[in-house]
Amino acid sequence: MPTVLFVRHGRSTSNTAGTLAGWMPGVFLDETGEAQAEAVGQRLAAAVLPVAEVVSSPLDRCVQTADLLAAALPDHVGRSVHQGLGECRYGAWTGRPISELAREELWKVVQDRPSEARFPDSAAYPGESMVEMQDRALRAVRETDARILETHGKDAIWVAVSHGDVIKSILSHATGAHLDDFQRIHVDPASVSVVHYTSRKPFVLRLNDVGGDLAGLRPAHQPAAEEGDAVVGGGAGSTPGVG
Repeated sequence: MPTVLFVRHGRSTSNTAGTLAGWMPGVFLDETGEAQAEAVGQRLAAAVLPVAEVVSSPLDRCVQTADLLAAALPDHVGRSVHQGLGECRYGAWTGRPISELAREELWKVVQDRPSEARFPDSAAYPGESMVEMQDRALRAVRETDARILETHGKDAIWVAVSHGDVIKSILSHATGAHLDDFQRIHVDPASVSVVHYTSRKPFVLRLNDVGGDLAGLRPAHQPAAEEGDAVVGGGAGSTPGVG
């Protein structure tokens, strides 16, 4: 099965302003975020990974990140947008200062029992629950992974550019953790987290990587085993520079 590189968008103007952007239009990367996104593309290019496609959340900060990192990749690498990778719909919380939201009772639920959290609707922005966010993000990953497998084969790699809470929810599922534990995972702007999905279970290969060599992610021949089996004893690891 293909391998997915989950990239959080680079630092945005909302991040630096300390507000919750949610689905607000017109939230772009700041200068640091642009440099971060370009650096991810350079890391992917240097590793010579067989990237088949870059798939982005539809929100401006993610599309901009995807554009900047894809500029360093070969022209044949596909581009698409998937609504399922979009940010959590924070509803009435959208656009408000984080410092103000931290005083809300719902904040404690989001921190300690996120599976029970639902964001209230506003006139401009509908809310959703964090369970709904995770469910549609996982559907997006499964749909895209199946399409990439059919089109490009099991050794393909694709990049999903999304948002912090969305990626954290996907990673918590991949590790077998309950959504209530997803706040234990940290995902920095422009970080790379990697999951290899199989017919039996997902394997988490990287978490919150902000500068490591990605060459070890190149597909390599594994010892004879059933597809989806882990190597007993842990295996020999990857060798940078060796396909």
